[in-house]
Amino acid sequence: MNFKKALGYMVISTLSFTFMNATVKYLAHLPAYELVFFRSLGTLVLTLSFLTYHKIPILGNKRKLLIYRGLAGVTSMTLYFMSLKYLTMGTAVSLRYIAPIFAAFFAIFLLKEKVKFLQWIFFGIAFGGVMILKGFDGTLDPFGLVLIIAAAFFSGLVYVTISKIGKQDHPVVVVNYFMMIATITGGILSIFNWVTPKGIEWLLLLGLGIFGYFGQLYMTKAFQSGTTTQVAPLKYIEVLFTVTVGLLWFNEIYTLWSILGIVMIIGGLILNALYKSRTS
Repeated sequence: MNFKKALGYMVISTLSFTFMNATVKYLAHLPAYELVFFRSLGTLVLTLSFLTYHKIPILGNKRKLLIYRGLAGVTSMTLYFMSLKYLTMGTAVSLRYIAPIFAAFFAIFLLKEKVKFLQWIFFGIAFGGVMILKGFDGTLDPFGLVLIIAAAFFSGLVYVTISKIGKQDHPVVVVNYFMMIATITGGILSIFNWVTPKGIEWLLLLGLGIFGYFGQLYMTKAFQSGTTTQVAPLKYIEVLFTVTVGLLWFNEIYTLWSILGIVMIIGGLILNALYKSRTS
């Protein structure tokens, strides 16, 4: 296992996701379903090419679970893209990361997993951060908060579904199902509220799929290069990158309360990731 290589891969991954977040924020005037369509279509071309080149069966093995994962994923993605119209990028990304809390609840009932006492303490710290954002950050839009919490809820379902799929399907097959379902769903729903992109917006929409693909690809490479204990906390570098981009490119404002809430959310989740990795 090579930690330096894993760190490098995760930096590329989180930068890719950060640029994707920034592009969505910049294109927030376009309907969310349209953004979902272009983001998914760009990645779908790459995943289909990969599966075809390597002669990996596209339909996979756990087909029902793959469809469920795709439906939950496209719902989460759409709600997340919608929330970026109302929230700063750093806040939206941080709140989306509470998905493991929902995943823990789902895992208890669907996977019969046990969540240890210390994990609940760490989840409590993260949830306390959410409460601080909700109660003390006067800049937080209530509707945006509802959207991003719902996005995290469905993202939690995604985590559990992927756990049930396990290693019975190739990771790119799982991503391909997600992108295929998202492309179809976004495409159909865009018909009823289509806004034609202008000029450079076409190029930015193409970039959504490319950034998303490389974000997922290098995240997978990072987990393959280092231990879970080393790599899992590195995911949250995305929050630092996203807050920085929000400040520099979009002139977003973060109050002391919002910073405290974000730190508590990410801190609690990092502690949980470290603890879970060492006790699993």
